[in-house]
Amino acid sequence: MFVQKYHNWVATVVFEDGSQVFFDGPKDLFRYLLDLEKFKAKGRKISGVFVTDYYRVRFIDAKTAHFVSGSDVMGPMGGELIPLEKREEAETFAQDHGGREILGFDDITLEKIPK
Repeated sequence: MFVQKYHNWVATVVFEDGSQVFFDGPKDLFRYLLDLEKFKAKGRKISGVFVTDYYRVRFIDAKTAHFVSGSDVMGPMGGELIPLEKREEAETFAQDHGGREILGFDDITLEKIPK
């Protein structure tokens, strides 16, 4: 998928050598991060992980973002983890859009990623 068409959803992993891998949304980013060996990236040093904030439409640090799971908002590939910079915004978003859970970066597992 070409991520340029979905700039409101882009996520990226930045490696120490300056190379980057782009994704069409946070759920594919996490599928990658949680199985680096499968994607032949195991052992590569990651210097940053970024997602696009849903409201601000700009990159934020994925490690400090709040992700709403189970909402009625669909990303380019269906159900998505909705990234927000502030916890209060994630709580309001979850209430407004039927979100089931607010997750931090380290809370996300393969089982919690929308299908």
